[in-house]
Amino acid sequence: MKASRRPLLVAGFAVIAATALTLSGCSGNGGSSSSSGGNDRGPITYVQGKDNNNLIRPIIAEWNSAHPKEKVTFKEQSDQADQQHDDLVQHFQAKDSGYDVVAVDVIWTAEFAAKGWLQPLKGDYKLDTSKMLPATVKAGTYGGTLYTAPWVTDGGLLYYRTDLVKTPPTTWDEMMKDCSIAKAHNIGCYAGQYADYEGLTVNVAEAINSAGGTIVGDDGKTPTLDTPEAKKGLQTLVDAFKDGNIPQEALTYQEEEGRQAFEAGKLLFHRNWPYIYSLASTDGSSKVKGKFAVAPLPGIDGAGASSLGGHNIAVSAYSKHKATAVDFIKFMETEKIQREAVTKASNAPALASLYSDPALNKQLPYLSTLKKSLDTAVPRPVSPFYPAITKAIEDDSFAALKGTDSVDQALSNMQKAIKTAGSGS
Repeated sequence: MKASRRPLLVAGFAVIAATALTLSGCSGNGGSSSSSGGNDRGPITYVQGKDNNNLIRPIIAEWNSAHPKEKVTFKEQSDQADQQHDDLVQHFQAKDSGYDVVAVDVIWTAEFAAKGWLQPLKGDYKLDTSKMLPATVKAGTYGGTLYTAPWVTDGGLLYYRTDLVKTPPTTWDEMMKDCSIAKAHNIGCYAGQYADYEGLTVNVAEAINSAGGTIVGDDGKTPTLDTPEAKKGLQTLVDAFKDGNIPQEALTYQEEEGRQAFEAGKLLFHRNWPYIYSLASTDGSSKVKGKFAVAPLPGIDGAGASSLGGHNIAVSAYSKHKATAVDFIKFMETEKIQREAVTKASNAPALASLYSDPALNKQLPYLSTLKKSLDTAVPRPVSPFYPAITKAIEDDSFAALKGTDSVDQALSNMQKAIKTAGSGS
């Protein structure tokens, strides 16, 4: 997964959350002030990125067979996150009632909700989130209201060489000490995603959150980077580059470049998403087959805080058939469909109970470790100004990692840019 922008449902981890929706009074005109009117039931369209695993089409076929008067049409977008975002924005701005149920990247939730484009999942459309992973619920919430149903999630993991390190580090300092092993074998010690793009925001947010810091306040616009914790978090990455514990070439790494370096045996430790587990285990060119395992990301005093990735499912505020749209989400989130997604597309469930399922753990041996990562995962800034926030983080933290700016200067620049974005100036 490229940050949270990995194309939806490609090789890697995803989530279909098992939930129960409480539906009452579902006849009428949409059940909310944002309804566009019209019959509340009828045919709908489901919109998401490219279905590379051929998971969605059979699911929709099963629904359509049981609901001949409320059939779902699948609108497949491209596999590029930016294009998916722009397509949704275009249709929302046009108040298009033809986009009924949409897949929403977790970092778009606040933007779309603040603009009134999503149906709040409350009242007639209230969602029971009691059995969901807490981080996925938080990622779908804006202003205290749930707007998107947790569905496809992801968390960062630490990949490590079991032939060189018998016990994975539990703290950042422990990992840095283990870098002597990497040097002895003439390989790089650690790398994440440090190119100047969205993935850098993911990695920097993890460093800051793991040190006890935050990027913005609960209002989604007030910067909170002027703290010792935020400085400590970014400083750990800067120091690792200075020491050579993170190789300079990691400044060019996105997800795939880092994966390829790890598979080639060039790294002792590597931060990436769960999707690379199967690739590193099966790629013909992988030199680490049978020689690696995963652990939670190391933090300052223990397990670190992974940035949460993934997509959720939302009902458009302009849908004319919201009752059907919510029923379709309910169908998508049944345990039957969730298990189908897990076994067919190697998707990681958001329903906590499935992480202890023996059959699933046998097929996906990293589920228990991923659960630990998701338990401490933190959504990136939940803000309608997220595009401006991530741009500030990417540009200024990249300058710090390169050594162009000091950590203090980089954080000061981020603070100012985020404040400006939040003020609308």
